[in-house]
Amino acid sequence: MQYKSLSESTQKKIIEKNPSLKGNLYCPQRRRNDHDVANLWRPAFVRDCEKIIHCPYYNRYSDKTQVFSFYKNDDISHRSLHVQLVSRIARNISSLLGLSCDLTEAIALGHDIGHPPFGHAGEACLNELSKESTGRAFMHNLHSVRVLDKIFDYNISFETLDGILCHNGELPLGKYVPDTTKTFEQLDCEIASSYTDPAFSSKLIPATLEGCVVRISDLIAYIGKDRQDAVRAKVIDSDDIFNEGNLGKFNAAIINNLIVNVVENSFNKPYIMLDSEYYDDLKLAMHENYKYIYRSVAVKSVQDEYIRPMYSKLYHKLLSDLKSGDTNSYIFRHHINYITKIRSYYNKSSYLEENCPEDIVIDYIASMTDDYFSDLYAHLFPDSQMPEYKSYFQ
Repeated sequence: MQYKSLSESTQKKIIEKNPSLKGNLYCPQRRRNDHDVANLWRPAFVRDCEKIIHCPYYNRYSDKTQVFSFYKNDDISHRSLHVQLVSRIARNISSLLGLSCDLTEAIALGHDIGHPPFGHAGEACLNELSKESTGRAFMHNLHSVRVLDKIFDYNISFETLDGILCHNGELPLGKYVPDTTKTFEQLDCEIASSYTDPAFSSKLIPATLEGCVVRISDLIAYIGKDRQDAVRAKVIDSDDIFNEGNLGKFNAAIINNLIVNVVENSFNKPYIMLDSEYYDDLKLAMHENYKYIYRSVAVKSVQDEYIRPMYSKLYHKLLSDLKSGDTNSYIFRHHINYITKIRSYYNKSSYLEENCPEDIVIDYIASMTDDYFSDLYAHLFPDSQMPEYKSYFQ
């Protein structure tokens, strides 16, 4: 199919009006595809945004738990809202700092696309199963890169993949200094090292200021929002229990004050930074969230009583089906066949042949939404105990 181009006269007029666009066309990719060459109307990072949004797994953000699983409550955040909040906050900061908003958005939109169902509880369970069966860790930042770079192989720009890999919002820093010397080769080495040494992942530093902005924006987006959700879920009675400090207790104040401090300390600098007082208050805020929310009985009991045994049973059942070649199993019908069909459009190698069974099962489970996981589990194990969703009226 022929792809249409803007006329040279129109391109010239656009560049005259927006001269900065001319230097924002090319970025390193795995390979050059004739149909995928960046141009004025679709620069590299714009293409990355569109590839991520059109990825089949992007749509699944809408039914993946952020923190609170098994709630029927439209006011409790799912991962789709979190991703939008990270993108909005990060674009705001990048705009004020004169950075690339398109790169910032691409990193933000893709940063959690490899996250499994049931939030960090699901991630912890899949990590245990992966270590047990493959000796390699499962971390959602690594898997987000795998989704975009291996499973679907979208030829995403290096800067976007690197920002996604290094976005870990659980590890705050007072100062983020990008490693501007990084290459695809180093990215691949960092991924390999993180799989075998999870502690290595905590040392990852983005290659760009935009990647640094997304990393801190991930924190800014969830600290106050998780507090709102905890009140809505009745895990805590009120967010008055939190210290106010420089950040404030409530979501709107936290977002505003952290953005202001980041911009004040980072403008025209080769790093992204919070001052020491705000950094200390941010660490305190995270500590309080863990104490009152993430490690609360209400959250932990669901993980230990339901999510962990469900993950284990489903993983081993699907692995058995795959190893026995049961093509009627849903791992073939809903996953392998689906991925194979999509990859066939791009003449890619066989997904089934180039991956070990354990990795394929992990890919499948990580791709599931909460409801799909629950329905598949109930279908395969009809006699097993299932958690009850808390209704709107409880």
